[in-house]
Amino acid sequence: MLLDLGYVAAGLVLLFIGGEGLVRGSVNIAERFGVSKLLIGLVIVGFGTSTPELLVSVNAAFDGAPEIALGNVVGSNIANVLLIVGVAVTILPITSWERTAVREALVATLVALVLVGLVQGAYIERLEGAAMLTVLIGYLFASYWLERRSSETDTFQQEAEEFEDIPIGNVWVSVAFVVAGIAALVFGADLLVGGAVNIARAFGVSEAVIGLSLVAVGTSLPELATAITAAIRRHSDVVLGNVIGSNIFNILAILGTTAVILPIEVSERFREFDTHVMLAASVLLLGLLAVAPRISRLWGIVMLGAYGAYMTALFLGGTTT
Repeated sequence: MLLDLGYVAAGLVLLFIGGEGLVRGSVNIAERFGVSKLLIGLVIVGFGTSTPELLVSVNAAFDGAPEIALGNVVGSNIANVLLIVGVAVTILPITSWERTAVREALVATLVALVLVGLVQGAYIERLEGAAMLTVLIGYLFASYWLERRSSETDTFQQEAEEFEDIPIGNVWVSVAFVVAGIAALVFGADLLVGGAVNIARAFGVSEAVIGLSLVAVGTSLPELATAITAAIRRHSDVVLGNVIGSNIFNILAILGTTAVILPIEVSERFREFDTHVMLAASVLLLGLLAVAPRISRLWGIVMLGAYGAYMTALFLGGTTT
């Protein structure tokens, strides 16, 4: 048991370090080759901060743990809104955001609604995974075009700038960061999934609960670190952009890629409870952005309380039979 806990801890550390190394190295390389900050923020940061979720979900699917693969994505999306936004606005209320944040939150809510529909079947099939990846490509092209033609929005550029605060040397050092980051992510994902499965079995807790809680929070650490840093710097739209973008990527890119590689079996709890919580969290954030003048510390406390209640419900009803 202690060995498995060590595997989980080491996996989380490697995922965090690997994700940071991959994103920072990739951002530096892209800038050296003259790639625009808009494209860096939209594609490189978007994919990079979701890489831990991708590798963990793919690894879990191959290891015969589909509940961890799906729970990782659903739990990460819940944590992104209730935990990460909750922590960020508790540190510093979000008093303003660009109009594009409402549009992106609407997309995230629609994507969450689609996932609620997809999990009504026994499996998320390869064809459905391919459809999600196709939608993702369309979303990226549409976002790039809309932001290029608007002089008032720079959310994705600011997301890129959040990873420029630590210079990492010349291009070869950046390449080394990328390679080391990928290696750390692959090894960390393997350790985390293996340790988490063993812990779930030892304590009689379902793999879905482990995926929705421990694994989901662990793979969301890059988003949490970015959100806290952005909140402290008063870059409120970056907090929102990072969270909303991650939620879109998690479903379309992570589940889409995983399902194309190997269809994902869906357990009953996802049909009846967890995806509905995820959808409710998305609707809450969309509602706040659409009608509220600010997201206050009180809302942060409400979000954190809701996340605590969700975690309590998970573990009270999550033992295996």
